This record gives sequence, C-alpha cells and structure tokens, in this order.
Amino acid sequence: MTGPQRFIRWSAIVMAAFLLTACATTVPGAGSDPRDPYENYNRSMFTFNKSVDDNVLKPVATGYVKVVPNVVREAIGNFFANIGDVWTAANNYLQGKPKDGTTDLVRVIFNSTIGIAGLIDVATPMGLPKHEEDFGQTLGVWGAKSGPYFVLPLLGPSTVRDALARPVDWYADPWTASSDVPVRAKNTGRALRIVDDRASILDTTNIMEGAALDPYQFYRDAYLQRRESRVRDGKD
Repeated sequence: MTGPQRFIRWSAIVMAAFLLTACATTVPGAGSDPRDPYENYNRSMFTFNKSVDDNVLKPVATGYVKVVPNVVREAIGNFFANIGDVWTAANNYLQGKPKDGTTDLVRVIFNSTIGIAGLIDVATPMGLPKHEEDFGQTLGVWGAKSGPYFVLPLLGPSTVRDALARPVDWYADPWTASSDVPVRAKNTGRALRIVDDRASILDTTNIMEGAALDPYQFYRDAYLQRRESRVRDGKD
C-alpha cells in the first residue's frame, strides 16, 4: 500500500469513527467550551481510547517496565529519540530557527557516533539541549489556527490542525521513510516505540487520573495548554 493510499485509509477510519459516535449519548453542557464543539464525540472516543489503554497498552507497558532493565529501556528511548531529532531539526529550520535546527543535527551526529547509534545520549551532557518539534507546531508558527479540539481513535488528544499534520510527521520520520529497514523490522520498531513511550509516562498518568475529577476535561485542558506553549516556545 502506497503512502497516499495509507493516508486515505487513515482519513476514512477517522471519519467513520466520527460518524459512528456522533449519535452518542449527549453530555449536559457539552460543546459549551468554544475550543471543544465536538465534545460528545470527543468524550466517546476518549472513553474508547481509555478502555484500549487500560486493557491492552497499559498492562503491556507495565510488564515491559518489570521485565526490561532500566538501562535497556533508557537505551531504547535514546535510540528512537535520536531518530526523532532529524525531523525535529527539519521543523526548526521550517520555523525559522536555524540555531536550534543546527543543534539538533549536531546532536544526531554525536549521538549516532560517540553514542553508539543513539543508544547513549552524549549530546545533552555536552550542552546540546534536546528540542521537541513536529509539523503541527510548524503550521502553528506559520499562522495556522489550531481549530477545534479533536480526539483521534487510538492516537488520543489532538486538534484539527495537529490531526492533519500527523501524516506528514509519520511519513517524514526517518524510521518510517527509510528504505534500508525491512518492513518487519519497521513494524517491530513501531510497536516497541509505542510501548516504550507509554512506559515512560506510567507514573505521570496514574497521578493525573487519580487527581482529576473529570479526566476528560483534565486531559483536554492540559493538551491544549501544552500545545499552545510549544508553538510559542513557552513565550506568552
């Protein structure tokens, strides 16, 4: 299946999920927040995603933490973070931040060589800070409005702008784009990356879920505030 075909399929899945949940039970006051006009749908999708996480992803991530030594998990996280720095660099250049983009590329060079294919993060102790940039942030810097809050099937919190930017992030990611990596290895890497990412926030999500009276609203507000802050690089 080609890239455009996968994008069409992904878009169809999102739209089908939207239509299937559009008639869900109405939540009193839903849609009153101008940032979240699709609240009924979003709450239904949030509940679905949480069920998948509680019954599949979270248990797997918990087992992963128990079985895999911390030093190995750290190396795995570093490896994929190093790959991600390539696309981060590209987005920093697209956002008109050549200094940060160059820092990202130098990080990749040092971590890929001295750091043994990125398994060890030697760049951060050297004073080369890690950045987190994606195409959704780039669109925001270019002036694209975030649009309404939108919860994606399985992928979680997003906005209309960020949802449209996700396929670009996927196809530009070196792990996905590389023709040198066999398909089976790519798929295994994707699965490992997902589990490792979920494992890294186990404690945080447990605290958040225990403290929030309305988990949906808590996650929504936290996501929107964080995304706005990242687009502005923490500036008011």
